[in-house]
Amino acid sequence: MGVLDGKIAVVSGASRGIGKGCAQELGAAGATVYVTGRTVEEGSAPLPGTVGATAADVSALGGKGIAVQCDLGDDAQIESCFDRVRDEQGRLDILVNSAFGNPGLREGPTPFWETSLDWYDLLMGPGTRGAYVASTFAARIMVPQKSGLIVNVSALGAQYFYKHVAYGMGKAALDKLTKDAGRQLREHGIPVVSIWPYFVKTEQLLVNVEKGHPIDLEGAESQRFVGKGVVALATDPEAMARTGKPFTSYELAVDYGYTDEDGRMPGASVLPKHR
Repeated sequence: MGVLDGKIAVVSGASRGIGKGCAQELGAAGATVYVTGRTVEEGSAPLPGTVGATAADVSALGGKGIAVQCDLGDDAQIESCFDRVRDEQGRLDILVNSAFGNPGLREGPTPFWETSLDWYDLLMGPGTRGAYVASTFAARIMVPQKSGLIVNVSALGAQYFYKHVAYGMGKAALDKLTKDAGRQLREHGIPVVSIWPYFVKTEQLLVNVEKGHPIDLEGAESQRFVGKGVVALATDPEAMARTGKPFTSYELAVDYGYTDEDGRMPGASVLPKHR
């Protein structure tokens, strides 16, 4: 029996990266997870990973994975995804907004005036507007049932500079979504929380290491570390006390008493104190 047996979750951006790790952890806790993302065929994206492969992981870990192709730039696709969840399950317990557009941040900091204007849309689109739209449709299911949890995977870039002006703008807006949506959903028993990872061993990071980039992985988080925080929040009867606020992945691990997959506490010595 998993701690989330019978619970229904939707995770965006779950083909790879942190979204994949969140879906895996929810599956390991017994949840049924709708794994959403754009990539359905291996090799069709620059990085490895598909919604089908993540859904298979979820099922192998003890949950039930359901792969759904969904482009967060298309409101109709998002609405269709949540309509399917309502029709098939009759409820929704957890939404994790983890999708993120990355037009060129892999190359390092770039002055905003030297990049094309569409970087703004790419950085504000899936990770910010997409999260707003997904949260809207999720709330339409959660409010009538008077329960649920929405987690936004944000970043320290909401308060500290990271590579591009529009990146920080997007993350700050995502945290504002957390704060204000949390305020309005409080009376309906639905906490909304932001999680700030630090340095995560994503597929992109590992590809860069393979290419010989001088990257020190000491202190890096696994892709599933944030997912452990999501599970902790989803099983915390006092989670409402955290609504509207951002927490680093490290803070949640300390508060709830878990470690990463290898038993370490990643990032403890380097994370800034934001409150």
